[in-house]
Amino acid sequence: MRIHRRQGEHLVAACDGGLEDRVLRDGKIKMTVHRSFYCAEEVDEDTLRNRLEMATVANLVGERCVAVAVDMGLVDKECVLMIDGVPHAQMARL
Repeated sequence: MRIHRRQGEHLVAACDGGLEDRVLRDGKIKMTVHRSFYCAEEVDEDTLRNRLEMATVANLVGERCVAVAVDMGLVDKECVLMIDGVPHAQMARL
């Protein structure tokens, strides 16, 4: 997980272990899970939940990370994208 702070926004970027630097492709969609964007520290589920509670924006990749956000009611299960078989979700608080 990595936290990005800019202009009052608190973006939480997180991916499941093993997805770092992986390129996901599905048709015309191509997404690279850049270590520099998603990875700063390895955290447990409780820490991820805590950080997501404070987030204004989140970008999540992987079954475990996305499941936490869905369980917290931050992401609608129907809005989760599957890219190359890997769940991807974004969240923004307005």
